[in-house]
Amino acid sequence: MSKLLQRQKIRYRIRKKVAGTAVKPRLAVFRSNADIYVQLIDDDNAVTLASASSRDKDIAAQKSTKSDKAKLVGEALAKKAASLGITTCVFDRGGNLYHGRVKAVAEGAREGGLQF
Repeated sequence: MSKLLQRQKIRYRIRKKVAGTAVKPRLAVFRSNADIYVQLIDDDNAVTLASASSRDKDIAAQKSTKSDKAKLVGEALAKKAASLGITTCVFDRGGNLYHGRVKAVAEGAREGGLQF
């Protein structure tokens, strides 16, 4: 089985258990080779409440490692969530291992004030 198929099966397994609401949205992480993207999603209404990525101007301008940028992305999303009055969420690692950049996003979001 290819790596991509395997990751897709893991994603489906996670999504079976994890769903977001307006009060407690799902923090979805997508990791490409170069960048990382995160969204707060309300699955009940199928709407994205807030998003952040390493391609945002203020984050992309910084010269640092991908892990450091991932942490900044987590903090940026936590700030946006706080402005919307969201304090808790459920974490969806998107089939990736909870390690490296995905872990850095989670740590950044926690430092920013999100609880999960």
